[in-house]
Amino acid sequence: MSKPKIHNTAIVASAARLEEGVSIGPYCIIGDRVKIGKNTKLMSHVVLEETEIGRDCIIYPFTSIGLPPQDTKYNGEETKVKIGDRNIIREYITIHRASVDGNHITEIGNDNFLMAYVHIAHDCRIGSSITMANAATLAGHVVVEDFAIIGGLVAVHQFTRIGAYTMIGGFSGVGQDIPPYTTASGSRAKLYGLNSIGLKRRGFDEALINDLKQAYKILFRSKFTLKEAIEKIKTDIKQSKEIKHLIQFLEQNKRGICR
Repeated sequence: MSKPKIHNTAIVASAARLEEGVSIGPYCIIGDRVKIGKNTKLMSHVVLEETEIGRDCIIYPFTSIGLPPQDTKYNGEETKVKIGDRNIIREYITIHRASVDGNHITEIGNDNFLMAYVHIAHDCRIGSSITMANAATLAGHVVVEDFAIIGGLVAVHQFTRIGAYTMIGGFSGVGQDIPPYTTASGSRAKLYGLNSIGLKRRGFDEALINDLKQAYKILFRSKFTLKEAIEKIKTDIKQSKEIKHLIQFLEQNKRGICR
């Protein structure tokens, strides 16, 4: 077994739990209620509080995770951040622990690539295999589904949802839900069609992409109301798991759908 390696300038609380192969670099500060999984590496100047991190992650300098939320209602309640495996978390990233309005967890899945200066606010739920480019910013309670790509300097409004396999262009402001499998961009983001290239790269076959294109046309290039469009998709298009997921996403919207 490989014992954790802790630099002599790091401060690690006695109650922190470090699994085998963990590396804690210079000037890191690790709080009591922190758990770090196997072979995860903190390079230097990383601050962790109230956080559980999985295995094989890399956290770059000047990142802070698990500090109190930027929420005026928060009064020191016990909440946390939970991060999965094989995440790359670059320089100057901030990930805040949850407030008391959600399920008390800010959650991040596996295999994500978070570039420098990303901010993930309290109570966000981030899936897996997501890329967030430099200075992409999520307000509180945002949901990002698997395989989404969020461009640089994007700002996402609180309680907004970003669907699976979406791509959001840089310097965009997102105030309404972005449906799965689409592309969006703009200072007040609007849709620009299906993310066809991204879907092909992820192994979607031509027939499924065509079904999703047809669903997109029904939703956004017809005169149907949202409710009518959903019913037409249910009756006219093969009900693959992707089409069902799109329908479910649309039916669960509360902030409105980006168009």
